[in-house]
Amino acid sequence: MISDITLGQYFPQKSLMHRADPRMKICLVIYAIVLLFVAGNFASLALAVAYIGLGMALSRIPLKLYLKSLKPILFLVAFTSVLNIFYGTGEPLWQWGILRVTANGLITCVFVAVRIVALILASSVLTFTTSPTQLTDAIERLLKPLSKLGVPIHEFAMMMTIALRFVPTLLEETDKIMAAQKARGADMESGSLAQRIRALVPVLIPLFVSAFRRAFDLATAMESRCYHGGEGRTKMKSLSFGRSDWMVAAASLAALAAFVALNLLLPAVGRP
Repeated sequence: MISDITLGQYFPQKSLMHRADPRMKICLVIYAIVLLFVAGNFASLALAVAYIGLGMALSRIPLKLYLKSLKPILFLVAFTSVLNIFYGTGEPLWQWGILRVTANGLITCVFVAVRIVALILASSVLTFTTSPTQLTDAIERLLKPLSKLGVPIHEFAMMMTIALRFVPTLLEETDKIMAAQKARGADMESGSLAQRIRALVPVLIPLFVSAFRRAFDLATAMESRCYHGGEGRTKMKSLSFGRSDWMVAAASLAALAAFVALNLLLPAVGRP
């Protein structure tokens, strides 16, 4: 299960999404997330999902990697969907005590599940096609106006990127520690919930020790290379918007117009 988590991983590829400006990709992901949460009916939601699906196709990343990124949240999707089934309004299709299933609840269940899955896929498109260095530069450039207020933009961007970059490393380390504990006879898959939580203690302690050791080694390596923050630093590759970036932006505006029209003309989910 842990080895299936692809959050924070970058997959090199020669595609339009990989060549796109990272600032544009971050803005497009935020744009897609806003569309997902503003969508009020299945037509507008389908348009937002199609927009994300187009980004997945242009990235040339195998579909199985995107599906792999969904495995850790399947429980969350199922749990949220089940809750929405029992909170629908209207005539009940099935009822047992205080639990009741309505047609509106079933529709909302599907709507919420699709929204969560599409949200993870949109985030995966960004992390799969953008290297940590590009993410750092893009976040720093997008937040640059805040530097006039004294906000340490470079340090903030570096902190976020390092945290994202070390997610796969820590997950791999956790997998190795769990395998070592199981080889020594540790039982982590049976017993009550409390027993399983106690069984994780021998995993968490060495994991925290390893994480602090890696953080110390990284700080030492940065200091030995005379890293002193963002002041006065230059970029080996300067970011610039290309023709394809502006074409994508224009297409996104056209999609926004269609999205607004669908939201206004069609009834929202849960309403007649």
